[in-house]
Amino acid sequence: MTRVAIIGCGIIGASIAFELSKFPELKVTVFDKQPPAQGSTGAALGVLMGVISHKTKGRNWQLRESSLQRYETLIPELEAVTGRKIPFNQQGILMLCGEGEDLSKWEKLAAIRESQGWKLELWDVQQVRDRNPHLSVNDNIIAGIYSPQDRQVDPTALTLALVDAAERNGVIFELGVEVEGAAIAASGEFDRLIISAGLGSATVTASLNQLIDIRPVLGQALHLRSKNPLGNPDFRPVITCDDVHIVPLANQEFWIGATVEFPENGGEIQANADMLEKVMARAISLCPALAEAEILRKWSGLRPRPEKRPAPIIETLPGNSHVLIASGHYRNGVLLAPATARSIREAILQ
Repeated sequence: MTRVAIIGCGIIGASIAFELSKFPELKVTVFDKQPPAQGSTGAALGVLMGVISHKTKGRNWQLRESSLQRYETLIPELEAVTGRKIPFNQQGILMLCGEGEDLSKWEKLAAIRESQGWKLELWDVQQVRDRNPHLSVNDNIIAGIYSPQDRQVDPTALTLALVDAAERNGVIFELGVEVEGAAIAASGEFDRLIISAGLGSATVTASLNQLIDIRPVLGQALHLRSKNPLGNPDFRPVITCDDVHIVPLANQEFWIGATVEFPENGGEIQANADMLEKVMARAISLCPALAEAEILRKWSGLRPRPEKRPAPIIETLPGNSHVLIASGHYRNGVLLAPATARSIREAILQ
Protein backbone atom coordinates (compact mmCIF):
# COMPACT_ATOMS: atom_id res chain seq x y z
CA MET A 1 0.00 0.00 0.00
CA THR A 2 1.29 3.45 -0.95
CA ARG A 3 0.79 6.10 1.74
CA VAL A 4 0.06 9.55 0.31
CA ALA A 5 -0.06 12.88 2.15
CA ILE A 6 -1.73 15.92 0.61
CA ILE A 7 -1.10 19.39 2.03
CA GLY A 8 -3.93 21.76 1.17
CA CYS A 9 -7.70 21.23 1.06
CA GLY A 10 -8.89 23.80 -1.44
CA ILE A 11 -10.43 22.74 -4.73
CA ILE A 12 -7.12 21.27 -5.97
CA GLY A 13 -6.29 19.23 -2.88
CA ALA A 14 -9.89 18.00 -2.53
CA SER A 15 -10.02 17.00 -6.22
CA ILE A 16 -6.77 15.07 -5.89
CA ALA A 17 -7.99 13.37 -2.71
CA PHE A 18 -11.21 12.23 -4.39
CA GLU A 19 -9.39 11.04 -7.50
CA LEU A 20 -6.90 9.00 -5.45
CA SER A 21 -9.62 7.66 -3.14
CA LYS A 22 -10.82 5.37 -5.92
CA PHE A 23 -7.67 3.26 -5.68
CA PRO A 24 -7.61 0.88 -2.69
CA GLU A 25 -3.85 0.52 -2.95
CA LEU A 26 -3.47 4.15 -1.90
CA LYS A 27 -3.89 5.30 1.70
CA VAL A 28 -4.50 9.05 1.54
CA THR A 29 -4.35 11.69 4.30
CA VAL A 30 -5.12 15.37 3.70
CA PHE A 31 -3.74 18.12 5.95
CA ASP A 32 -4.87 21.73 6.15
CA LYS A 33 -4.63 24.35 8.88
CA GLN A 34 -8.10 25.61 7.90
CA PRO A 35 -11.44 24.00 6.98
CA PRO A 36 -11.90 23.14 3.28
CA ALA A 37 -12.18 25.93 0.68
CA GLN A 38 -11.10 28.74 3.01
CA GLY A 39 -8.34 30.15 0.79
CA SER A 40 -8.54 31.22 -2.85
CA THR A 41 -11.18 28.55 -3.57
CA GLY A 42 -13.73 30.24 -1.33
CA ALA A 43 -13.20 33.55 -3.10
CA ALA A 44 -13.50 32.18 -6.65
CA LEU A 45 -16.51 32.66 -8.93
CA GLY A 46 -16.20 29.20 -10.48
CA VAL A 47 -16.45 30.41 -14.09
CA LEU A 48 -15.07 27.63 -16.31
CA MET A 49 -13.74 29.44 -19.38
CA GLY A 50 -12.36 26.63 -21.49
CA VAL A 51 -13.81 26.60 -24.99
CA ILE A 52 -14.05 30.40 -25.08
CA SER A 53 -10.39 30.78 -24.10
CA HIS A 54 -7.82 31.29 -26.84
CA LYS A 55 -5.74 28.34 -25.67
CA THR A 56 -5.99 25.93 -28.59
CA LYS A 57 -3.09 23.51 -28.21
CA GLY A 58 -0.44 22.19 -25.87
CA ARG A 59 -0.75 21.62 -22.14
CA ASN A 60 -3.03 24.59 -21.47
CA TRP A 61 -5.72 23.41 -23.86
CA GLN A 62 -5.34 19.75 -22.91
CA LEU A 63 -5.93 20.57 -19.23
CA ARG A 64 -8.96 22.71 -20.07
CA GLU A 65 -10.52 20.15 -22.38
CA SER A 66 -9.94 17.28 -19.97
CA SER A 67 -11.50 19.22 -17.10
CA LEU A 68 -14.56 20.32 -19.06
CA GLN A 69 -15.20 16.74 -20.15
CA ARG A 70 -14.79 15.44 -16.61
CA TYR A 71 -17.11 18.04 -15.07
CA GLU A 72 -20.05 16.65 -17.06
CA THR A 73 -19.75 13.35 -15.19
CA LEU A 74 -18.15 14.57 -11.96
CA ILE A 75 -21.01 16.76 -10.74
CA PRO A 76 -23.77 14.11 -11.07
CA GLU A 77 -21.40 11.50 -9.64
CA LEU A 78 -20.70 13.57 -6.53
CA GLU A 79 -24.35 14.50 -6.07
CA ALA A 80 -25.36 10.83 -6.25
CA VAL A 81 -22.68 9.69 -3.80
CA THR A 82 -23.05 12.48 -1.22
CA GLY A 83 -26.66 13.62 -1.59
CA ARG A 84 -25.37 17.20 -1.79
CA LYS A 85 -26.67 19.68 -4.35
CA ILE A 86 -23.85 21.38 -6.26
CA PRO A 87 -24.98 24.52 -8.14
CA PHE A 88 -23.77 23.90 -11.71
CA ASN A 89 -24.74 26.31 -14.48
CA GLN A 90 -24.84 24.48 -17.80
CA GLN A 91 -26.19 27.47 -19.75
CA GLY A 92 -22.76 28.43 -21.07
CA ILE A 93 -20.88 31.72 -21.20
CA LEU A 94 -21.76 34.77 -23.29
CA MET A 95 -18.88 37.18 -23.92
CA LEU A 96 -19.82 40.64 -25.14
CA CYS A 97 -17.38 42.22 -27.59
CA GLY A 98 -16.81 45.96 -27.59
CA GLU A 99 -15.77 48.39 -30.29
CA GLY A 100 -12.37 47.61 -31.74
CA GLU A 101 -12.64 43.87 -31.10
CA ASP A 102 -11.22 41.83 -33.97
CA LEU A 103 -14.05 39.45 -34.73
CA SER A 104 -11.96 37.55 -37.28
CA LYS A 105 -9.96 36.00 -34.44
CA TRP A 106 -13.21 34.66 -32.99
CA GLU A 107 -14.21 33.25 -36.38
CA LYS A 108 -10.88 31.45 -36.53
CA LEU A 109 -11.28 30.18 -32.98
CA ALA A 110 -14.81 28.93 -33.76
CA ALA A 111 -13.42 26.97 -36.71
CA ILE A 112 -10.69 25.46 -34.54
CA ARG A 113 -13.19 24.50 -31.86
CA GLU A 114 -15.45 22.88 -34.45
CA SER A 115 -12.51 20.75 -35.62
CA GLN A 116 -11.91 19.79 -31.97
CA GLY A 117 -15.53 18.82 -31.40
CA TRP A 118 -16.60 21.92 -29.46
CA LYS A 119 -19.10 24.68 -30.21
CA LEU A 120 -18.57 28.42 -30.32
CA GLU A 121 -21.20 30.76 -31.78
CA LEU A 122 -20.83 34.34 -33.02
CA TRP A 123 -23.98 36.38 -32.41
CA ASP A 124 -24.82 39.74 -33.88
CA VAL A 125 -26.15 42.52 -31.66
CA GLN A 126 -29.79 41.67 -32.36
CA GLN A 127 -29.30 38.05 -31.34
CA VAL A 128 -27.72 39.19 -28.09
CA ARG A 129 -30.64 41.54 -27.41
CA ASP A 130 -33.31 38.98 -28.27
CA ARG A 131 -31.91 36.30 -25.98
CA ASN A 132 -30.86 38.58 -23.12
CA PRO A 133 -33.52 41.27 -22.63
CA HIS A 134 -32.01 42.36 -19.31
CA LEU A 135 -28.78 43.51 -20.98
CA SER A 136 -28.11 47.00 -22.27
CA VAL A 137 -26.55 46.27 -25.65
CA ASN A 138 -25.60 49.80 -26.67
CA ASP A 139 -23.47 51.15 -29.47
CA ASN A 140 -20.30 50.05 -27.66
CA ILE A 141 -21.18 46.37 -28.06
CA ILE A 142 -20.67 45.00 -31.57
CA ALA A 143 -21.19 41.24 -31.10
CA GLY A 144 -21.50 38.37 -28.68
CA ILE A 145 -19.48 35.15 -28.48
CA TYR A 146 -21.57 32.33 -27.03
CA SER A 147 -19.90 29.23 -25.65
CA PRO A 148 -22.67 26.71 -24.82
CA GLN A 149 -20.31 24.05 -23.44
CA ASP A 150 -18.46 26.21 -20.92
CA ARG A 151 -19.79 26.10 -17.38
CA GLN A 152 -19.94 27.71 -13.94
CA VAL A 153 -19.90 25.84 -10.63
CA ASP A 154 -20.08 26.86 -6.97
CA PRO A 155 -16.47 26.30 -5.81
CA THR A 156 -17.22 25.88 -2.10
CA ALA A 157 -20.14 23.49 -2.61
CA LEU A 158 -18.01 21.46 -5.02
CA THR A 159 -15.04 21.29 -2.65
CA LEU A 160 -17.21 20.17 0.28
CA ALA A 161 -18.76 17.46 -1.90
CA LEU A 162 -15.32 16.25 -2.98
CA VAL A 163 -14.21 16.06 0.65
CA ASP A 164 -17.38 14.18 1.62
CA ALA A 165 -17.01 11.69 -1.23
CA ALA A 166 -13.30 11.15 -0.58
CA GLU A 167 -13.97 10.60 3.12
CA ARG A 168 -16.59 7.97 2.25
CA ASN A 169 -13.85 6.22 0.25
CA GLY A 170 -11.50 6.14 3.23
CA VAL A 171 -9.47 9.34 2.89
CA ILE A 172 -8.44 10.79 6.27
CA PHE A 173 -8.76 14.57 6.70
CA GLU A 174 -6.61 16.22 9.36
CA LEU A 175 -8.03 19.75 9.34
CA GLY A 176 -7.05 22.55 11.70
CA VAL A 177 -3.58 21.04 11.69
CA GLU A 178 -0.55 23.04 10.58
CA VAL A 179 2.20 20.81 9.23
CA GLU A 180 5.59 21.31 7.63
CA GLY A 181 6.47 19.57 4.41
CA ALA A 182 9.90 18.71 5.77
CA ALA A 183 8.40 17.13 8.87
CA ILE A 184 6.06 14.95 6.81
CA ALA A 185 8.84 13.98 4.43
CA ALA A 186 11.16 13.09 7.31
CA SER A 187 8.56 11.22 9.35
CA GLY A 188 8.67 8.09 7.23
CA GLU A 189 4.87 7.77 7.53
CA PHE A 190 4.23 8.61 3.89
CA ASP A 191 5.66 7.38 0.61
CA ARG A 192 4.49 10.37 -1.46
CA LEU A 193 3.78 13.99 -0.61
CA ILE A 194 1.54 16.22 -2.72
CA ILE A 195 1.71 19.97 -2.18
CA SER A 196 -1.51 21.73 -3.19
CA ALA A 197 -1.59 24.54 -0.68
CA GLY A 198 -2.03 27.48 -3.05
CA LEU A 199 -0.10 30.46 -1.74
CA GLY A 200 1.08 28.33 1.17
CA SER A 201 2.88 26.03 -1.25
CA ALA A 202 5.90 28.36 -1.36
CA THR A 203 6.42 27.96 2.40
CA VAL A 204 6.00 24.19 2.21
CA THR A 205 8.52 23.83 -0.61
CA ALA A 206 10.94 26.15 1.17
CA SER A 207 10.94 23.74 4.12
CA LEU A 208 12.07 21.11 1.61
CA ASN A 209 14.91 23.37 0.46
CA GLN A 210 13.27 24.24 -2.84
CA LEU A 211 11.96 27.67 -3.76
CA ILE A 212 8.76 27.53 -5.77
CA ASP A 213 7.96 31.20 -6.22
CA ILE A 214 4.19 31.72 -6.03
CA ARG A 215 2.87 35.22 -5.37
CA PRO A 216 -0.56 36.63 -4.54
CA VAL A 217 -2.94 38.47 -6.86
CA LEU A 218 -6.00 39.85 -5.09
CA GLY A 219 -9.51 39.64 -6.46
CA GLN A 220 -12.67 41.29 -5.12
CA ALA A 221 -16.29 40.36 -5.84
CA LEU A 222 -19.85 41.11 -4.75
CA HIS A 223 -22.98 39.07 -4.07
CA LEU A 224 -26.21 40.86 -5.08
CA ARG A 225 -29.92 40.20 -4.97
CA SER A 226 -32.13 41.79 -7.62
CA LYS A 227 -35.54 43.15 -6.69
CA ASN A 228 -37.12 41.58 -9.77
CA PRO A 229 -36.32 38.60 -12.01
CA LEU A 230 -33.83 39.55 -14.72
CA GLY A 231 -33.60 38.14 -18.21
CA ASN A 232 -35.01 34.99 -19.69
CA PRO A 233 -35.69 32.38 -16.96
CA ASP A 234 -34.92 29.60 -19.43
CA PHE A 235 -31.58 31.04 -20.55
CA ARG A 236 -29.22 32.29 -17.87
CA PRO A 237 -25.61 32.08 -19.04
CA VAL A 238 -22.68 33.76 -17.33
CA ILE A 239 -22.19 37.17 -18.95
CA THR A 240 -18.64 38.44 -19.31
CA CYS A 241 -17.25 41.63 -20.81
CA ASP A 242 -13.95 43.43 -20.28
CA ASP A 243 -13.00 40.74 -17.75
CA VAL A 244 -16.06 41.51 -15.60
CA HIS A 245 -18.33 38.53 -14.88
CA ILE A 246 -22.04 38.56 -14.07
CA VAL A 247 -22.81 35.13 -12.63
CA PRO A 248 -26.50 34.24 -12.22
CA LEU A 249 -27.44 32.28 -9.10
CA ALA A 250 -30.76 31.10 -7.69
CA ASN A 251 -33.32 33.40 -6.01
CA GLN A 252 -32.62 36.41 -8.26
CA GLU A 253 -29.06 36.59 -6.92
CA PHE A 254 -25.80 37.26 -8.76
CA TRP A 255 -22.07 37.22 -8.19
CA ILE A 256 -20.23 40.15 -9.75
CA GLY A 257 -16.44 40.17 -10.15
CA ALA A 258 -13.62 40.20 -10.14
CA THR A 259 -10.80 42.68 -9.77
CA VAL A 260 -7.17 41.82 -10.54
CA GLU A 261 -4.87 43.55 -8.05
CA PHE A 262 -1.12 43.01 -7.82
CA PRO A 263 1.12 43.75 -4.83
CA GLU A 264 3.22 46.89 -4.98
CA ASN A 265 6.95 46.43 -4.47
CA GLY A 266 6.42 42.85 -3.35
CA GLY A 267 4.44 43.87 -0.27
CA GLU A 268 1.00 42.93 0.96
CA ILE A 269 -2.05 43.80 -1.14
CA GLN A 270 -4.79 45.95 0.29
CA ALA A 271 -8.17 45.62 -1.42
CA ASN A 272 -8.76 48.70 -3.55
CA ALA A 273 -12.32 49.98 -3.12
CA ASP A 274 -12.08 52.06 -6.30
CA MET A 275 -11.34 48.98 -8.39
CA LEU A 276 -14.35 47.14 -6.99
CA GLU A 277 -16.52 50.17 -7.74
CA LYS A 278 -15.31 50.12 -11.34
CA VAL A 279 -16.21 46.44 -11.67
CA MET A 280 -19.67 47.13 -10.27
CA ALA A 281 -20.11 50.16 -12.55
CA ARG A 282 -19.21 48.05 -15.58
CA ALA A 283 -21.67 45.37 -14.53
CA ILE A 284 -24.41 48.00 -14.17
CA SER A 285 -23.60 49.43 -17.60
CA LEU A 286 -24.20 45.94 -19.01
CA CYS A 287 -27.24 45.20 -16.86
CA PRO A 288 -28.78 48.47 -15.60
CA ALA A 289 -31.26 46.75 -13.26
CA LEU A 290 -28.32 45.73 -11.06
CA ALA A 291 -28.13 49.37 -9.90
CA GLU A 292 -31.21 48.68 -7.78
CA ALA A 293 -29.96 45.34 -6.44
CA GLU A 294 -29.21 44.79 -2.76
CA ILE A 295 -25.57 44.09 -1.93
CA LEU A 296 -25.57 40.99 0.28
CA ARG A 297 -21.83 40.59 0.63
CA LYS A 298 -18.46 41.85 -0.54
CA TRP A 299 -15.39 39.69 -0.34
CA SER A 300 -11.85 39.32 -1.58
CA GLY A 301 -9.33 36.52 -1.94
CA LEU A 302 -5.75 35.93 -3.00
CA ARG A 303 -4.99 33.89 -6.10
CA PRO A 304 -1.70 31.96 -6.32
CA ARG A 305 0.27 33.09 -9.38
CA PRO A 306 3.63 31.54 -10.28
CA GLU A 307 6.41 34.06 -10.79
CA LYS A 308 8.11 34.10 -14.20
CA ARG A 309 6.62 30.80 -15.35
CA PRO A 310 3.30 29.58 -16.76
CA ALA A 311 0.43 28.61 -14.48
CA PRO A 312 -0.25 26.05 -13.15
CA ILE A 313 2.68 24.15 -11.62
CA ILE A 314 2.06 20.40 -11.87
CA GLU A 315 5.35 18.56 -11.54
CA THR A 316 7.74 16.59 -9.38
CA LEU A 317 9.56 18.84 -6.95
CA PRO A 318 13.12 19.32 -8.25
CA GLY A 319 15.54 17.16 -6.33
CA ASN A 320 12.86 15.08 -4.60
CA SER A 321 11.09 12.42 -6.64
CA HIS A 322 8.73 11.58 -3.76
CA VAL A 323 7.16 15.05 -3.73
CA LEU A 324 4.69 16.37 -6.28
CA ILE A 325 3.46 19.95 -6.51
CA ALA A 326 0.04 20.88 -7.86
CA SER A 327 -0.33 24.57 -7.25
CA GLY A 328 -0.12 28.07 -8.71
CA HIS A 329 -3.29 27.81 -10.79
CA TYR A 330 -3.79 31.59 -10.62
CA ARG A 331 -7.31 32.34 -11.93
CA ASN A 332 -8.06 28.83 -13.19
CA GLY A 333 -7.96 26.62 -10.11
CA VAL A 334 -11.61 25.57 -10.31
CA LEU A 335 -11.47 25.13 -14.07
CA LEU A 336 -8.36 22.96 -14.02
CA ALA A 337 -8.97 20.97 -10.82
CA PRO A 338 -10.24 17.72 -12.44
CA ALA A 339 -7.40 17.60 -14.97
CA THR A 340 -4.85 18.41 -12.26
CA ALA A 341 -6.16 15.54 -10.14
CA ARG A 342 -5.90 13.21 -13.10
CA SER A 343 -2.31 14.30 -13.78
CA ILE A 344 -1.31 13.65 -10.16
CA ARG A 345 -3.02 10.26 -10.17
CA GLU A 346 -1.15 9.27 -13.34
CA ALA A 347 2.16 10.40 -11.80
CA ILE A 348 1.61 8.34 -8.66
CA LEU A 349 0.30 5.21 -10.34
CA GLN A 350 2.61 5.19 -13.35
